[in-house]
Amino acid sequence: MTYPPPSGGWHDPSATAGPQSSPPADPVLPMAGNPVPTQPTSADPYASADPYAGMKSADPYAAAGYPPGAYPQPGAFPPPAGYPGYGYPTAPKQNGLAIAAMVVSIIGALGLCGYGLGGYIGAVGAILGHMARKQIRERGEGGEGFATAGIIVGWISTVLAVLATIAIVIFIVWVANQDSSGYGSTTY
Repeated sequence: MTYPPPSGGWHDPSATAGPQSSPPADPVLPMAGNPVPTQPTSADPYASADPYAGMKSADPYAAAGYPPGAYPQPGAFPPPAGYPGYGYPTAPKQNGLAIAAMVVSIIGALGLCGYGLGGYIGAVGAILGHMARKQIRERGEGGEGFATAGIIVGWISTVLAVLATIAIVIFIVWVANQDSSGYGSTTY
């Protein structure tokens, strides 16, 4: 194509040669020289004289073919089998005990920094995790990962706390059994 158009307008090579015809007139809109037909122009003898008969509604957004106010609302009926429902799938409710188990176990792991004795809090987190897993199986809730993390971290921090306690006790016993005669004694 070139710009500006050639004189006489664009030429369509696929158009058939011959006289140009005007587009057919709309039978609904009366125009000069185009009267509105009184009988249906289609070959269907049961066709209505009003082509918009099935579409008239008081609600401008109503679907065609439904009486006013009687068209189905989204979510009013269950979706057909095999098809997903409306909207996004919802995740199951999280078990609060599972989240608490993970939080308490992490606090217990952080408690290992205080001479290892704070790790005993991890046992509470591990027990909460076991209780949460039981609730999750019974109720069908979510949070299995939180409960498992609480159990693992809780028992690991508890084991480390026990080892730290044993090490501290051994150190105290060792220090108490040392002979203090060689240390800090001065003879005059």
